[in-house]
Amino acid sequence: LSESSLEKVRTFEIELLLKDVGGTMKIIAFYLPQFHDIPENDEWWGKGFTEWVNVKKAQPLYKGHEQPRIPMNENYYNLLDDNVKIWQANIAKEYGIYGFCYYHYWFGGKLLLEKPMEQMLANPKVDIPFCISWANEPWTKAWVNESKVLIPQFYGGKKEWKEHFDYLLPFFKDNRYIKEDNKPLFIIYRAEVIDCLNDMLDYWTELARQNGFSGMKYAYQNLTFDLMPNRDDSRFDYNIEFQPSYAWNDLNNKSAVQKSKLWKFLRNVKRRIYAETEKRLGFDLQRYFNHKGKEKNASVLKTDYDEAWKAILEHIPENEKNIPGAFVGWDNTPRKGHRGQVYIGDTPEKLNKYMSKQIQRAKSIYKKDMIFMYAWNEWAEGGYLEPDERTGYKNLEAIRDALKENNEFPW
Repeated sequence: LSESSLEKVRTFEIELLLKDVGGTMKIIAFYLPQFHDIPENDEWWGKGFTEWVNVKKAQPLYKGHEQPRIPMNENYYNLLDDNVKIWQANIAKEYGIYGFCYYHYWFGGKLLLEKPMEQMLANPKVDIPFCISWANEPWTKAWVNESKVLIPQFYGGKKEWKEHFDYLLPFFKDNRYIKEDNKPLFIIYRAEVIDCLNDMLDYWTELARQNGFSGMKYAYQNLTFDLMPNRDDSRFDYNIEFQPSYAWNDLNNKSAVQKSKLWKFLRNVKRRIYAETEKRLGFDLQRYFNHKGKEKNASVLKTDYDEAWKAILEHIPENEKNIPGAFVGWDNTPRKGHRGQVYIGDTPEKLNKYMSKQIQRAKSIYKKDMIFMYAWNEWAEGGYLEPDERTGYKNLEAIRDALKENNEFPW
């Protein structure tokens, strides 16, 4: 067979898997590319800034706080090394992770942190299915706990939309790219702030058809869009329940006051103000106020890991678009210090138990064969499956065993 024929066969195999032939669960882990130097980060935060800078400088902020987190064998890798990306893909598949969802940073033609994904595309030895989530927030100093906007986010018109699609097209065409019914799966992190949302997605669907696809499969992952009244999600096939955000929302909307019509009305007004401000100015007003509001007398917010997972496992999907989520852990104090949040009490044993139940619920309640996992390598937020000095490979083993217990191991 020719190289092109082999690629078509491989693409067909991936699509068969996505149609649930063989009945295997696809755990797709979010993947952060900020583990290599870029000129912009050198300018904004100092020479050599990567995610590892925050990870290494983390300190325990209360008794029993497990910081800093250290990669196994102090593997502070550089994602520009293809051997690292090959290693990641190999161990992910070994333990049952189906694919990665790469965060993609595009600002009207300006790219940031694009090299790892581009290198992956060029190297078939990074052999794992993948999709892309456009992290369409303004670029701020949130990485170092500041609210200053460095690059605002604007969307333009057809010229800019085509430029963006043309950049993405080689990824969509790759045989590793996750597709369903010959439609690439593309995720938008914050749909609520895009003023031209429907027109842009319709145009991309048209361009996809012009390039040999049957269309596009769109998903969104930010809770805010899900909570907005009268939202138009007609272009979206899927709503990813991004965890632990959905769990946090469920845990904090239980009281009579929080369930009242007035409370919900006021919250919705605030969300609309934030979303409209960002649409017009490319500025995240909510992040600014959240930062300013926590500057004085801040203390780490502690949330019970078991309570969060209880909320996840009790959550009822709104409709057939919902895709269940999961999370391995959360501790963003390496970035935010005392203004951070920690989900306390996580263990690999608990992860195994909860993932096994979520796999069952994905099938029986959501009628889905996908779970989006937070995360593969969010080290500065405590959301990583990669091996560390704290638990070794046990979190990956927990995922593997949960899949095998349910006869859902994909490889």
